[in-house]
Amino acid sequence: MILNNKIEIMPLYVYKHPETEEHKEVFQTMHEKHEYSEDGVEWRRVFVAPNASIDTRIDPFSQSEFRERTGSKKGTVGDMLDYSAEMSAQRAEKSGGKDPVKQKFFNDYAKKRNGQRHLAEKNTYESKNVKVDYD
Repeated sequence: MILNNKIEIMPLYVYKHPETEEHKEVFQTMHEKHEYSEDGVEWRRVFVAPNASIDTRIDPFSQSEFRERTGSKKGTVGDMLDYSAEMSAQRAEKSGGKDPVKQKFFNDYAKKRNGQRHLAEKNTYESKNVKVDYD
C-alpha cells in the first residue's frame, strides 16, 4: 500500500468476535492502534506466531536458486565458497556420496586438458622429480 508517497508494508492482523467466535483478518500499518470494531462491537485481537522465514532451504541442485538467494547478500568470497561447499555436501548426501555437479566439472576439466585430472580431485601430485601428498 502507498501512504504519503511511501510504500508501506501492511501486516495482517487477526481479530475474533467476542460472541460468535468469527475470525476476521485486517490489514493495518504497524503504526496504527490495533483495534477493530464492527457494528459497535469491539473485536478481540488474536496473537499468532509469525510465519516469516529467512534463508529458507534451497534446492542444492538448482543454479538459479543459488544465484537468486546469494546475489543480494553481503559477504566475502570466502563466505560464498563456504556456502557453495555446503551445497556440494548436500548434493553428495542426496546422491549417494558423490556430488554429481562437482563430478561433471572434474570430467569436463579432464576432457579439456587431455585427461589431466583436477588438483582437487587427486590426493597426490607426481612428476619425474617430485611427489607431493595432499592428505
